[in-house]
This record gives sequence, C-alpha cells and structure tokens, in this order.
Amino acid sequence: MSKMTTSSKTTRRPLRPMTPKQIEAAAKADRDNRPLSPADLRRMKRTPQVKIIRRALGISQEDFAARYRIPVGTLRDWEQGRVAPDQAARAYLTVIARDPEAARRALNPLRPRP
Repeated sequence: MSKMTTSSKTTRRPLRPMTPKQIEAAAKADRDNRPLSPADLRRMKRTPQVKIIRRALGISQEDFAARYRIPVGTLRDWEQGRVAPDQAARAYLTVIARDPEAARRALNPLRPRP
C-alpha cells in the first residue's frame, strides 16, 4: 500500500464579510433571484393566522367554526384575507392557538348530572 501525501500547502485568505451595499448589489445582480421590492411585498398575501391554527388542529373549516362558535362565513373571510379579525377576535384566536382544548371546554362545559 502506498501512502498519498500532499506536500503542497495552500494558503487560505480570510473571508471578507460583505457590506450591506455589496450584499444588495450582489442580490440585484442575480437575475434569477432578485430581491422583492416594496411593491412586490404589498402585492403578496400572507397566510392568515387562523388558517394556520385550523390546519395545525387538523380540522375542517366547518368543524373549527362549530367547535369555537365562529360563523363559518366569517372564518372563510378571515382565511381568504377578505376581512381581518378585529382585536377581540385576534385575542380569541390566540387563546385557541395556545390551548385549543381549554377554549373548547370553556364553550361547552359539562352539565352536572341530575
């Protein structure tokens, strides 16, 4: 068996960090992946939070609406971005996201047996 050794030494130059201007210039020069302009960002739609919550729970719009007593039309409007939930609805959605079972129990308490 023969050992292969490398006797040539390679000198490595330290990496120079790019300045923010250089980063922006390099990004703009990449024709396949240009940065988004402010107009592009305004045109893009974000996935509404309620849709993410519902999908994480793995239930349909109808089931989510019934479980948490939200009109299904309102839920659809929120999910499709036609209407944004108001502050109280956002707070309610935060409660659902953090503890969906507690929210469900609060809305459907067990009735004491006679």
